[in-house]
Amino acid sequence: MRYISTRGAAPALGFTDVLLAGLARDGGLYVPETWPKLTPDGIRKLRGLSYEEIAFRIMQPFVGAEIENADLQAMIAGSYGVFRHQAVVPMKQLDDNLWLMELFHGPTLAFKDVALQLVGRLYDHALAKRGERVTIIGATSGDTGSAALEACRDRAGIDIFMLHPKGRVSEVQRRQMTTIDSANVFNIAIDGSFDDCQDLVKAMFNDHAFRDRINMSAVNSINWARVMAQVVYYAAAAVALGAPDRRIGFSVPSGNFGNIFAGYVARQMGFDLAPLIVGANRNDILARFFKTGRMEISGVEPSLSPSMDIQVSSNLERLLFDLYDRDGKRLAEAMTAFRQTGTFAAPKESWGRIEGLFRAAALDDPGTLRAMGELYRTTGDLIDPHSAIGIHAAAACRADRESPIVALATAHPAKFPDAVEKATGIRPRLPEFLADLYERPERMAGLPNDVRAVQDYVLSHRRNDRNG
Repeated sequence: MRYISTRGAAPALGFTDVLLAGLARDGGLYVPETWPKLTPDGIRKLRGLSYEEIAFRIMQPFVGAEIENADLQAMIAGSYGVFRHQAVVPMKQLDDNLWLMELFHGPTLAFKDVALQLVGRLYDHALAKRGERVTIIGATSGDTGSAALEACRDRAGIDIFMLHPKGRVSEVQRRQMTTIDSANVFNIAIDGSFDDCQDLVKAMFNDHAFRDRINMSAVNSINWARVMAQVVYYAAAAVALGAPDRRIGFSVPSGNFGNIFAGYVARQMGFDLAPLIVGANRNDILARFFKTGRMEISGVEPSLSPSMDIQVSSNLERLLFDLYDRDGKRLAEAMTAFRQTGTFAAPKESWGRIEGLFRAAALDDPGTLRAMGELYRTTGDLIDPHSAIGIHAAAACRADRESPIVALATAHPAKFPDAVEKATGIRPRLPEFLADLYERPERMAGLPNDVRAVQDYVLSHRRNDRNG
């Protein structure tokens, strides 16, 4: 398997090089040169397998011969052995054809663990084999940070720096990052929005001298390995509900578009999926795009669902690459114009393909509270605000009421206790292993929204150079 950049000017790479590179040197994102395919019989053969076995069969074609099968299987087993539910990502039925897939049973109570527990082990394997070190710099709107830090803590070949928007993540999300007491972990609160944090990371990637000096890599969903690992739970849910002999729908609360793009990849691999439903909050740029084919950037407004407080969704570029018929030059020009003008219009000649693949709905904060309260009153289940938006979007956008639809529950309700209590009157408790989170000491630096200030901090705090 070879990978190419969405902007067409970077060399094609193999899986390990893409894992360690993160962002392509031309500023694009890596995607497979061709999509691996599963036949209907191949999908049927996934029935009855464990989550770990499905994970291996879905991911192995993306990895190819670069990792021995036994090594990949061992990393998969180690990754999901730390989850606190035997099914890894269990499903519960909410009504006749609506299912909830709980993706929050990993160590940091968020769906990011499903991919990042594996990515940390992939890094260890690749770096040990090459005798190298990397400096990971990431940006988080809440959940990626703690999941990435937990996956990479104490790993010999990694220093990891995580940027988050100061005051714009929940207290639980912040503390899960800042209370990690490991010498290779550094938290940075940026005076700005998540989009500002994301832009700082991209600017550092595009400073090739700095990037090479620290051997910079990324664990954000710009890293293909993240998306690859997320494809697995779409496959597992679809097979459990009757694929390939039934069409399955999914509804996904979406900020940076990586989670739902994994569903698009599952479709490209051969799964018969209904139009993927995008759930958005008051920062509804994605919902507007899928309804109109146009994007227009506006200011980011803080909401009850902070992980979705995003205007520029990085992974959308991967979808747009296919929309531009994989013409990287045209897409690069369009992306440059988008950042300069703040507006973007999808190419009319191919927009019709996208209209049949995605639907979208947005929900403001009062609506989110109502959705959380309604679910509690009808089922007794507490749910976080992001997952509530996904359930609302499923009801608002599904066209086929006879086919099953899966709403993705992306975070444990205890990560957002204030919102849950406001909606239901019940304050969710953290699991026992995190019960003392509020007593743990925090470690965090505060920096301005300035790339030079962040680069200086990284250079003065990373433990060794890459040959150290």
